[in-house]
Amino acid sequence: MTWGILKPDAPAPTSSDDFSTPEWVMNLFRTWHDPCQLGQKQFAPDNLNGVWEILHNTGIFINPPYSDPKPWVEKAIRTHDRFKVPIVMLLKHDSSTEWYRLLHEAGAHFLMFQGRLDFTGPNAVKNSCAPVPSVLAVLS
Repeated sequence: MTWGILKPDAPAPTSSDDFSTPEWVMNLFRTWHDPCQLGQKQFAPDNLNGVWEILHNTGIFINPPYSDPKPWVEKAIRTHDRFKVPIVMLLKHDSSTEWYRLLHEAGAHFLMFQGRLDFTGPNAVKNSCAPVPSVLAVLS
């Protein structure tokens, strides 16, 4: 069963960063702190400045804006190094980027999805999928 995953030929949503994390992915991290919740991404710099809430026996889940994940990746690495808390990031799968290299050097594990994720959001069309492949980067 491939929940929330569509074939690569499905229509892509607009280029907006305001697409919610697929529900089945959110269910995996329901109790984790999310400093980049849908609707707050336009305030991303504010969420990058403070200390992220570390909840007892949980971690941090981040679905940062696909258009500029690097500041979120850098903050995640610093937070992980300082607090040793597990952090999972839902990112576009692009191993040619600086932020991907930073995660790799920090020892992240990468969990790839088969096909492209089905995202929902204000601009989503039925049976839409991400315009690029996605990956979960795990700092544990």
